[in-house]
Amino acid sequence: MADTEPPIFTSAGVPQTSFGQAGRGPRLFSGGGRGAVAVSTASTIVVLAALAALFWLAPGSAAVRHTFFNPQDMWNSFIGDPKAGYYSVGAALWLNIRMFLAAEVLILALALAVAVVRQSTSPVMFPLRVVSTIYVDVFRGVPLILVIFAIGFGVPALNLGFVSTQSAAVYGVAALVLSYSAYVSEVYRAGLNSVHQSQVAAGRSLGLSHWTSLRYVILPQAVRNIIPPLLNDFISLQKDTALVGILGAIEANKAAEIYSDTVFNYSSYVVAAILFLLLTIPLARFTDHLIARDRRRRLAGAPA
Repeated sequence: MADTEPPIFTSAGVPQTSFGQAGRGPRLFSGGGRGAVAVSTASTIVVLAALAALFWLAPGSAAVRHTFFNPQDMWNSFIGDPKAGYYSVGAALWLNIRMFLAAEVLILALALAVAVVRQSTSPVMFPLRVVSTIYVDVFRGVPLILVIFAIGFGVPALNLGFVSTQSAAVYGVAALVLSYSAYVSEVYRAGLNSVHQSQVAAGRSLGLSHWTSLRYVILPQAVRNIIPPLLNDFISLQKDTALVGILGAIEANKAAEIYSDTVFNYSSYVVAAILFLLLTIPLARFTDHLIARDRRRRLAGAPA
């Protein structure tokens, strides 16, 4: 077995890593002090100014600004005017948020159930393991938009009474849940497999049953390990709620499309994009925070 080099410590006793001091992660500025901040700020301003000048001086800049960044059209699309034949993109975003929240709760539950079934070793569970494996393979392989079409147009055509008379948003959420649960179940499985077998043995030594050990010993540790990748999946989920608009649901992207078709201007799409960014960027930064915190704990030798 090859020798492992001991960790390098700074003068302050802090572990040194390939990205600098442990716990700090990749730094925004390559150097330290006010000089680095000034140089970084100046270079950023120069790059942004160059990009703005390139855009402004381009031959078609005026046409692009009028078509995509018209202030009046952006404001009109944001507030909406049903009498004029278009909806508020800002108000329609609320449907995206509700679909996201409902789908997230259902995905967490369904994906966990699928992962636990696939991890089971009991012969009685064999049929369910086969079904869950087929489910994961199918819904990870079929594009989400095709799943939305199949659920949104296929289920109403079955004429199953209550099941076939739901709104487009309900069918959209169902399609999102089916598709994303297949991916998230694999994230759960990775988390379950990351828990050391000694933890399972410890639960058995305490007289805990398999399911009790899974619930109180394995799952808490597994979930902590998979929170960052789960949040990354949910960032994608928030964006993909816009696909439900193909079923006719008036969410932000659909409202932007209706405005564009009404006034022949694409500024409404820019408004929708900005609103989605306002939702996803905070979640992305929160994910980065959790990853950095977990990295600090690991480098500091915190117990798993």
